[in-house]
Amino acid sequence: MASYKDKKVITIGIVNELTGLSERKIRYYEERGLIFPDRTKRGTRKYSFADIELLMKIADKREEGVQTSEIKKDMMREKRKKDLREEMLRGQINAHFNRQK
Repeated sequence: MASYKDKKVITIGIVNELTGLSERKIRYYEERGLIFPDRTKRGTRKYSFADIELLMKIADKREEGVQTSEIKKDMMREKRKKDLREEMLRGQINAHFNRQK
């Protein structure tokens, strides 16, 4: 079951109010592939609390002068690390339970 933080139920206007980021800037981060809101049938963007946290991290890095392309590379690196850790953990769990048979 998904955490409440991952449920995409927040509109861009509320994200704007919570983060102080303009709707234009939020859409720009989406265009750059840094954030991935869901869309309703009518095309309304929906964000999660996790998305809001990510947007705040992106905004902080931008204030430090980091380019969006570098932010994206860092995000991809972190995702690969996380995926690798999960894969290694699954392998360890499988090895452990296969030995017990």
